[in-house]
Amino acid sequence: MTVRRLLALPLLGALLTGCGIRPTEVPTDFGAAPSRVPCSLAGPDVATQSSRGVPVQVFLLCGASLVALDRTVRVPEGTPDARRRVIVAQGLLDQLAASPSAAERSAGYTTYVPGGLDVSGPGPKDPEDTLRLSAAPSRLTPYALAQLVCTLSDSAATEDDGSVILGGPRSGPLRRYECTDDVRDRPGTTRPPSTEVTG
Repeated sequence: MTVRRLLALPLLGALLTGCGIRPTEVPTDFGAAPSRVPCSLAGPDVATQSSRGVPVQVFLLCGASLVALDRTVRVPEGTPDARRRVIVAQGLLDQLAASPSAAERSAGYTTYVPGGLDVSGPGPKDPEDTLRLSAAPSRLTPYALAQLVCTLSDSAATEDDGSVILGGPRSGPLRRYECTDDVRDRPGTTRPPSTEVTG
Protein backbone atom coordinates (compact mmCIF):
# COMPACT_ATOMS: atom_id res chain seq x y z
CA MET A 1 0.00 0.00 0.00
CA THR A 2 2.78 2.41 0.91
CA VAL A 3 4.64 1.60 -2.30
CA ARG A 4 1.52 2.37 -4.39
CA ARG A 5 1.08 5.75 -2.69
CA LEU A 6 4.70 6.67 -3.31
CA LEU A 7 4.38 5.75 -6.99
CA ALA A 8 1.15 7.73 -7.33
CA LEU A 9 2.63 11.00 -6.03
CA PRO A 10 4.76 11.81 -9.14
CA LEU A 11 1.80 10.98 -11.40
CA LEU A 12 -0.49 13.27 -9.41
CA GLY A 13 2.10 16.07 -9.54
CA ALA A 14 2.43 15.73 -13.32
CA LEU A 15 -1.34 15.92 -13.77
CA LEU A 16 -1.64 19.04 -11.63
CA THR A 17 1.17 20.96 -13.37
CA GLY A 18 0.02 19.87 -16.82
CA CYS A 19 -3.17 21.91 -16.54
CA GLY A 20 -1.39 25.25 -17.02
CA ILE A 21 1.40 26.72 -19.11
CA ARG A 22 4.71 25.97 -17.56
CA PRO A 23 7.43 28.62 -17.58
CA THR A 24 10.40 27.86 -19.79
CA GLU A 25 13.93 29.16 -20.01
CA VAL A 26 14.24 28.14 -23.65
CA PRO A 27 14.39 31.33 -25.79
CA THR A 28 11.45 31.77 -28.11
CA ASP A 29 11.44 34.05 -31.14
CA PHE A 30 8.16 35.31 -32.50
CA GLY A 31 9.72 38.27 -34.34
CA ALA A 32 10.34 41.81 -33.21
CA ALA A 33 7.87 43.40 -30.85
CA PRO A 34 5.37 45.53 -32.74
CA SER A 35 6.20 49.23 -32.78
CA ARG A 36 3.45 51.81 -32.52
CA VAL A 37 5.38 54.31 -34.64
CA PRO A 38 8.01 52.50 -36.70
CA CYS A 39 8.77 55.52 -38.93
CA SER A 40 10.03 53.23 -41.66
CA LEU A 41 8.38 52.08 -44.85
CA ALA A 42 8.57 48.43 -45.88
CA GLY A 43 9.60 49.38 -49.42
CA PRO A 44 9.46 52.17 -52.01
CA ASP A 45 6.11 53.86 -51.83
CA VAL A 46 4.30 53.76 -55.17
CA ALA A 47 2.80 57.20 -54.51
CA THR A 48 6.25 58.78 -54.50
CA GLN A 49 7.29 57.12 -57.75
CA SER A 50 4.16 57.63 -59.81
CA SER A 51 5.49 60.66 -61.67
CA ARG A 52 8.74 61.73 -63.23
CA GLY A 53 10.29 65.00 -62.20
CA VAL A 54 12.97 66.66 -60.11
CA PRO A 55 13.84 64.45 -57.12
CA VAL A 56 13.23 66.29 -53.85
CA GLN A 57 12.76 65.51 -50.18
CA VAL A 58 10.01 66.65 -47.85
CA PHE A 59 10.05 66.52 -44.06
CA LEU A 60 7.03 64.91 -42.41
CA LEU A 61 6.42 64.41 -38.72
CA CYS A 62 6.85 60.89 -37.37
CA GLY A 63 6.84 60.30 -33.64
CA ALA A 64 8.24 63.51 -32.19
CA SER A 65 10.73 64.36 -34.93
CA LEU A 66 10.98 65.29 -38.60
CA VAL A 67 11.92 62.60 -41.10
CA ALA A 68 12.81 63.16 -44.77
CA LEU A 69 10.89 61.31 -47.47
CA ASP A 70 11.57 61.22 -51.21
CA ARG A 71 9.23 62.97 -53.62
CA THR A 72 9.35 64.44 -57.13
CA VAL A 73 8.32 67.86 -58.47
CA ARG A 74 7.58 68.49 -62.14
CA VAL A 75 9.48 71.38 -63.70
CA PRO A 76 9.17 72.17 -67.43
CA GLU A 77 12.46 71.95 -69.31
CA GLY A 78 14.13 75.25 -70.09
CA THR A 79 12.51 77.05 -67.15
CA PRO A 80 14.65 80.04 -66.05
CA ASP A 81 16.32 79.62 -62.65
CA ALA A 82 14.22 82.29 -60.90
CA ARG A 83 10.97 80.72 -62.07
CA ARG A 84 12.32 77.21 -61.43
CA ARG A 85 12.88 78.03 -57.74
CA VAL A 86 9.27 79.14 -57.34
CA ILE A 87 7.90 76.09 -59.16
CA VAL A 88 9.96 73.74 -56.97
CA ALA A 89 8.95 75.64 -53.81
CA GLN A 90 5.25 75.46 -54.73
CA GLY A 91 5.58 71.77 -55.52
CA LEU A 92 7.18 71.16 -52.14
CA LEU A 93 4.43 73.10 -50.35
CA ASP A 94 1.78 71.07 -52.17
CA GLN A 95 3.53 67.82 -51.25
CA LEU A 96 3.74 68.88 -47.59
CA ALA A 97 0.07 69.88 -47.49
CA ALA A 98 -1.11 66.64 -49.11
CA SER A 99 -2.20 63.80 -46.88
CA PRO A 100 0.53 61.13 -46.56
CA SER A 101 -0.06 57.92 -48.49
CA ALA A 102 -1.73 54.94 -46.82
CA ALA A 103 1.65 53.24 -46.32
CA GLU A 104 3.10 56.40 -44.79
CA ARG A 105 0.13 56.87 -42.46
CA SER A 106 0.37 53.29 -41.26
CA ALA A 107 4.09 53.87 -40.58
CA GLY A 108 3.18 56.87 -38.39
CA TYR A 109 3.79 59.84 -40.69
CA THR A 110 1.69 63.00 -40.59
CA THR A 111 1.87 66.63 -41.68
CA TYR A 112 0.84 69.93 -40.15
CA VAL A 113 1.30 72.14 -43.22
CA PRO A 114 -2.09 73.63 -44.15
CA GLY A 115 -3.55 73.32 -47.62
CA GLY A 116 -3.96 76.31 -49.91
CA LEU A 117 -0.58 77.82 -49.06
CA ASP A 118 0.91 79.57 -52.10
CA VAL A 119 4.44 80.81 -52.72
CA SER A 120 5.83 83.52 -54.98
CA GLY A 121 9.27 84.85 -55.78
CA PRO A 122 10.98 87.97 -54.45
CA GLY A 123 9.45 91.42 -54.45
CA PRO A 124 11.18 94.38 -56.13
CA LYS A 125 13.52 95.06 -53.17
CA ASP A 126 13.91 91.48 -51.89
CA PRO A 127 17.04 89.30 -52.21
CA GLU A 128 16.77 87.13 -55.31
CA ASP A 129 16.38 83.87 -53.37
CA THR A 130 13.42 85.16 -51.31
CA LEU A 131 10.25 83.09 -51.14
CA ARG A 132 7.07 84.89 -50.11
CA LEU A 133 4.20 82.85 -48.72
CA SER A 134 0.50 83.67 -48.94
CA ALA A 135 0.46 83.57 -45.10
CA ALA A 136 3.09 85.10 -42.83
CA PRO A 137 5.48 82.42 -41.48
CA SER A 138 4.83 83.68 -37.94
CA ARG A 139 1.19 82.58 -38.27
CA LEU A 140 2.11 78.94 -38.91
CA THR A 141 2.20 76.37 -36.12
CA PRO A 142 5.68 75.39 -34.85
CA TYR A 143 5.36 72.00 -36.56
CA ALA A 144 4.30 73.48 -39.90
CA LEU A 145 7.05 76.11 -39.85
CA ALA A 146 9.68 73.48 -39.01
CA GLN A 147 8.45 71.27 -41.86
CA LEU A 148 8.56 74.18 -44.31
CA VAL A 149 11.97 75.46 -43.28
CA CYS A 150 13.65 72.05 -43.27
CA THR A 151 12.07 71.08 -46.60
CA LEU A 152 12.83 74.34 -48.41
CA SER A 153 16.25 75.11 -46.90
CA ASP A 154 18.02 72.23 -48.63
CA SER A 155 16.20 72.15 -51.96
CA ALA A 156 16.46 73.45 -55.48
CA ALA A 157 14.16 76.27 -54.36
CA THR A 158 16.97 77.94 -52.38
CA GLU A 159 20.71 78.57 -52.53
CA ASP A 160 21.40 75.12 -50.99
CA ASP A 161 23.14 76.55 -47.92
CA GLY A 162 20.85 75.11 -45.25
CA SER A 163 18.77 78.26 -44.92
CA VAL A 164 15.79 79.89 -46.60
CA ILE A 165 14.54 83.48 -46.72
CA LEU A 166 10.81 83.57 -46.08
CA GLY A 167 8.29 86.36 -45.84
CA GLY A 168 4.57 86.88 -45.93
CA PRO A 169 2.62 88.37 -48.82
CA ARG A 170 3.41 91.71 -50.40
CA SER A 171 6.14 93.71 -48.68
CA GLY A 172 6.12 92.29 -45.16
CA PRO A 173 9.36 91.70 -43.21
CA LEU A 174 11.75 88.94 -44.25
CA ARG A 175 13.66 86.47 -42.10
CA ARG A 176 16.35 83.92 -42.93
CA TYR A 177 15.45 80.61 -41.29
CA GLU A 178 17.74 77.64 -40.64
CA CYS A 179 16.99 73.96 -40.22
CA THR A 180 19.11 72.61 -37.35
CA ASP A 181 19.40 69.20 -35.69
CA ASP A 182 17.40 70.54 -32.74
CA VAL A 183 14.59 71.64 -35.05
CA ARG A 184 14.48 68.21 -36.71
CA ASP A 185 14.56 66.41 -33.36
CA ARG A 186 12.08 68.66 -31.51
CA PRO A 187 9.99 70.54 -34.09
CA GLY A 188 7.13 71.18 -31.69
CA THR A 189 9.20 72.98 -29.07
CA THR A 190 12.19 74.33 -31.01
CA ARG A 191 11.41 77.02 -33.56
CA PRO A 192 13.81 77.35 -36.48
CA PRO A 193 16.46 79.97 -35.65
CA SER A 194 16.09 83.06 -37.78
CA THR A 195 17.62 86.46 -38.43
CA GLU A 196 16.02 89.54 -39.90
CA VAL A 197 16.81 90.25 -43.52
CA THR A 198 17.13 93.85 -44.56
CA GLY A 199 17.38 95.08 -48.11
